[in-house]
Amino acid sequence: MNLSRRSLLKHGVDFAFAGGLLSSRLASAAQVTAATAPATRPKVDPYADAVFVDGPPPMPAEGSFTVVVLPDTQNYTGPQPGRDFQFHAQTEWIVAQKKDRRIAAVLHLGDVTNHNSPEQWAVARDAMYKLDGHVPYFMVPGNHDYGEKGRCGDRTSAFSEHFPLAKFRVQPGFGGVYDKEPDRTENSYHSFSANGRDFVVICLEFGPRKDVVRWANEVAAKHADREAILITHAYVYYDETRYDWRKHGKAQTWNPHAYGVAVNMGDDVNDGQELWDSLVSKHENFILTLNGHVLNDGLGRVITPTPAGRDVNQLLVNFQMKPNGGDGWLRLLEFKADGRTIDVRDYSPVLNRQNESKQNRFAVTTAAVKRA
Repeated sequence: MNLSRRSLLKHGVDFAFAGGLLSSRLASAAQVTAATAPATRPKVDPYADAVFVDGPPPMPAEGSFTVVVLPDTQNYTGPQPGRDFQFHAQTEWIVAQKKDRRIAAVLHLGDVTNHNSPEQWAVARDAMYKLDGHVPYFMVPGNHDYGEKGRCGDRTSAFSEHFPLAKFRVQPGFGGVYDKEPDRTENSYHSFSANGRDFVVICLEFGPRKDVVRWANEVAAKHADREAILITHAYVYYDETRYDWRKHGKAQTWNPHAYGVAVNMGDDVNDGQELWDSLVSKHENFILTLNGHVLNDGLGRVITPTPAGRDVNQLLVNFQMKPNGGDGWLRLLEFKADGRTIDVRDYSPVLNRQNESKQNRFAVTTAAVKRA
């Protein structure tokens, strides 16, 4: 998609320009105007606690590298027309910034689409494929990527048709997929290395099935000498806790156990607490989990020690409730040269703004992994 001024105006969006367009050359500044604002002011200001800083984040420090987190793109794929340019702006910015920001990988946290429809998968495919040959990207499906109209009544999904095994096989670091579904990509693992550090990324479906968790344990154990990152769609809740159906039930909204996929399939799903108990806490190489899915402020952090006393950072990030379906926000994880610190920044290449509120700009410390 060519992000020319004409094409943006065609979608009903105007931009304030300062140094060019958000295309392959990138704009140095761009912001959505009132042309795309809702006709009535929302009851709650979605940016009430924001601390905006104009312009992109500073470049990574010497010896650092970046991992980009791309949460919940569902509203960019439909049903409201004219929002797909934001998805393209995100992936175009990543490609353009790959070298300067030393971007090692992109992690998509699910809800790739809104209604699991061919038209919406085509939008997502076109935007994500822009990363091909530039930056490795790892993805998981969310609840909206399952079932008729994205209602998650079962596990039927077009995810593997639009992001097929053949595509992932040629990506650097591809490891494999869930052994009981060798032709599907809803569950996969990948490796990458940067600045002398070796990682394995385990990518699990929404509300992973018990046997999928068995497979994930085998992957984590096989790569015990690599720092492990788990991405799955539903794990941390917005109130700084994990999803926990046994403890909270429906008091925590949108738990995987509350969806038709659980009701209709023998409750064969795992929520955040179950994934902590049956997967993450069992391995001393996990340093990080990432998920989207949750509304309200869409942000959360949990730090929990493993049995050996290693702290694991677990982060929720979701921007879909911001104006225009998300305003193009990305989360940038700068892995610092000290091998322990991750500097977290949220940036929108669409608005060309950072948000430096305490929920959007912070640092976490990862625990060391004992090498074999």
